[in-house]
Amino acid sequence: MKVTLLQSQILNFYRQLTNSAWRLLLMGIILSIFLSGCQGTVQKNDGVIHLSLWQSINPPSNRDVFNKLVDKFNQTHPDVQVESIFIGQPQLPKILTAVVGNAPPDILSFDPQLTGQFMELGAIQPLEEWLDKLPLKSEISPNLWEELKLDGHLWSIPLYTSNIGIFYRPKLFQAAGITQIPQTWEELREVAKKLTIDRNGDNRPEQYGILLPLGKEEWTVFSWFSFLLSAGGEIVTNNRPNLMNPSAIAALQFWQDLLKDGSATLSSPERGYEEDAFIAGRVAMQLTGPWTYIMKSNVDFNAFPIPAKVKPATVTATGNMYLMKTTPAREQAALKFLEYVLSEEFQTEWSMGTGFLPVNLKSTQSQAYQEFIQQKPVLKVFIDQMSVSGSRPIIPGYSRLSDSLGRAIEATMLGASPETALKQAQANLDSIWDSLSSR
Repeated sequence: MKVTLLQSQILNFYRQLTNSAWRLLLMGIILSIFLSGCQGTVQKNDGVIHLSLWQSINPPSNRDVFNKLVDKFNQTHPDVQVESIFIGQPQLPKILTAVVGNAPPDILSFDPQLTGQFMELGAIQPLEEWLDKLPLKSEISPNLWEELKLDGHLWSIPLYTSNIGIFYRPKLFQAAGITQIPQTWEELREVAKKLTIDRNGDNRPEQYGILLPLGKEEWTVFSWFSFLLSAGGEIVTNNRPNLMNPSAIAALQFWQDLLKDGSATLSSPERGYEEDAFIAGRVAMQLTGPWTYIMKSNVDFNAFPIPAKVKPATVTATGNMYLMKTTPAREQAALKFLEYVLSEEFQTEWSMGTGFLPVNLKSTQSQAYQEFIQQKPVLKVFIDQMSVSGSRPIIPGYSRLSDSLGRAIEATMLGASPETALKQAQANLDSIWDSLSSR
């Protein structure tokens, strides 16, 4: 019998539950799923369909915006009531346990990179037939659908989109005599050197040119991916990982060169998204997107596109929503909410409240959002970048791929050669893919 990547992942998860701490974690997950399942799937005798929606929206201010919009839906749809349930860490084990235990939510907000795993488990419904009949589909940015497709089917809808760029401190640029925004990797490297300042000569700069993420988790992979795409690269060929290619090596080498120049500093482990050093002026540039707290801070800031190696490119930050397999009546009710999420009304209020970009073209063009852009002109950098944005792979087993790639990036940041780190990661992935395909 062939064992899928997701089935293997679930088996490995349960095999790890060998000590009391893990057993307590599992008990907690099962209990939380049972309680949320009772809340969301038990039909009350009021003629109303009550749906559960699992989400892990952070920070809390964004969650508040989302829950306010859910309340609006509930007020205008007396026959369907959606309960927004926040699921904390660890998210994926909770979701997998709910699915295999036949207690899934009705709607799941998660990452599109997990589409392959959910598809193999038979946990989600394809949406292309519903969308093809939906007039609203023509209002959605066309390039977003590709990131949500797999094996000829469309498995989710976009909740939001955005992409990654480079935020910078204009006053620090001015103090360093920098008058031109870097447009190439070479120019970025030179600018980072000029922005690195060791005021007391102790070889420990008080100000670095740029912050790079240290760690092997998804933020590191996500941040690095924009440079891979800028180098014209991909890391999947025929649904198999292919890390040993010149573009991947070049992108890793560039990050390592910034460190060797002494003009980049590493974040705390797995904290590459934190903005403290940028806001304090200890770094002059940071990789992030318009959702960042920097947008709400009082410091001077601006942003520019990811500089090009082979071509202008960046990576999308897209959140999505899955329709989980439940019952026909519940699925039809859930589709009403998904249609609402795609609407101009939802997208305008959500985007203005969170900093993400609208997925609805009418929302982007609306008077309210255009006035919002005038107040926050840095958003135009990310809106303009959408036309050159690519996505991380959508394949079964993405979590395995991301883990191995993240380890290779981390090893390179700690001194390993890019070729050695990627070769080891590729060998690990080849072993995984070969063993699973032979079962």
